Amino acid sequence: MEASKQPLDPEKGLGEKHLGNIEIGSDSASSNDALPIPVPEKLSRWNRTIQSLKGFEARGISRVLPHEREEPTLAAMVQMAIMWYSANITLNNLAVGFLGPLLFELGFLDSALIVVFACFVGSIGTAYMAIWGPQSGNRTMVIARYFMGYWPAKLTTVLNLIIMVGYGTISCIIGGQVLSAVSGGTMSVVVGIVIIALICWAIAVFGMKPFHVYEKPKAFMGIRLQSLRYQAIPQTLVLFILVGSAGPHFNTSLQSVGNSATIAANRLSFFTLQLSVPLSWAGASSDFFVYYPENTSKRLVFAMTFIGVSGSFIFVNLLAVGLASGVSTNSGWETAYNTSSGALILAGFDGLGGFGKFCAVVVALGLCSNAVPSIYAAALDFQVLGKVWKAIPRYLWATVVAIIYLVCAVAGRDQLFLIFQNFLALMGYWLAIFITIVFEEHIIFRRNKGYDWAAYEDKTKLPLGIAALASFLVGWVGPILGMYQVYWTGPIAARIGDHGGDVGIWLGIAFTAVVFPPLRFFELRQIGR
Repeated sequence: MEASKQPLDPEKGLGEKHLGNIEIGSDSASSNDALPIPVPEKLSRWNRTIQSLKGFEARGISRVLPHEREEPTLAAMVQMAIMWYSANITLNNLAVGFLGPLLFELGFLDSALIVVFACFVGSIGTAYMAIWGPQSGNRTMVIARYFMGYWPAKLTTVLNLIIMVGYGTISCIIGGQVLSAVSGGTMSVVVGIVIIALICWAIAVFGMKPFHVYEKPKAFMGIRLQSLRYQAIPQTLVLFILVGSAGPHFNTSLQSVGNSATIAANRLSFFTLQLSVPLSWAGASSDFFVYYPENTSKRLVFAMTFIGVSGSFIFVNLLAVGLASGVSTNSGWETAYNTSSGALILAGFDGLGGFGKFCAVVVALGLCSNAVPSIYAAALDFQVLGKVWKAIPRYLWATVVAIIYLVCAVAGRDQLFLIFQNFLALMGYWLAIFITIVFEEHIIFRRNKGYDWAAYEDKTKLPLGIAALASFLVGWVGPILGMYQVYWTGPIAARIGDHGGDVGIWLGIAFTAVVFPPLRFFELRQIGR
């Protein structure tokens, strides 16, 4: 075959420039990215060897050009939903559902209904942000530059980094707790955390290729997420076994505690926390679809993402509500819960003997399917921070991320519920504000103008971001007034119920929606972009 007709391999980072074989992500049309970074020859050979490994994804944040993509098969489109489902039927998401009965003292029916509707609402934001991946060929935080501006987008990138590292931390903690519980205490939680972290790191450094598989033997669009196609099967089976084993002990008659005002406030707070979980993927949802062609149906991407995200979160959180409801009537479960959430999950397999422990190990290792995409997205986010950051290969950033969440997991292993209660809600606030800006910018100002997706690093063609940044900061007034957290209760939140209720997300959306349009009109009139 002639060289000019050789098939393209987007997985090897076509359109990227290299300086001493250290990846500098860039479109081939852009030449202003070159950085005078000297690279020792030995390091250069080492980097080249790593990137030549079979199944290794070398691409960083450079845009995937239209000719580097392939038309997807029907199976590849369905894979969108499978990926999200597989990545989220994991124990870390199970722990969120515990909070309804155990923290907010809500009954079984209240908790279950909130889980369903909150997961639907939270999944809408993630599904909406996913549609930009095929259209642009850019990663989510690169896309943010078109709505927030080049420099303000760095703020959202840092916040998204915190989310991704936070989820990796939570996955390691719960995985370590389960492995420790299975061993009967002979393995410490710290050792369990290290095992989960090492497995996730080993997969993540290769990128998304060893994590995806499609119906064709050939890699489809460079994102073979191989384990996800099959990982969903044992995870789903084991969780259904957990339903069968623990289901008879669910206290479905459990009632909410408190007067009507307190119960209403707790419902609001749990709803906010619950929707924040599926919403947390919104800052990375485009990352996994950049190899799909530009003409991919937006409605299809939205629908597949919504089905995969909402279905998985509803499944695991309803199971979690059932387990949490049984703590009040099952002394064995109460003892396990007082030990750790991982021990409570293991207690759900009581009566199955050694097979139950085997099932617990399977669900513990399944946490990797959630942590690996988080590491992948976080590594890309580091590259978005600037040209020098971008010069460092993605796999090295993946290693840095893995080390960070390993340290955080070891340090916070005894504060899991506190992390969930404070961390998740805080992340939901900024994402709701960010998505509001994206939606209004597109619908009001850009719907008929389109986007120059190749100009993602040209500051002169991107919005200056004054209106977006100002609206983002003003939007935070809403959460400050309406959040109900351990570290802060806003004046509006304090008026809800006897103790307070969280309405921070809704106030943040309202403040941003009102402020952004006039500020953006003024910015366009004065600056023109």
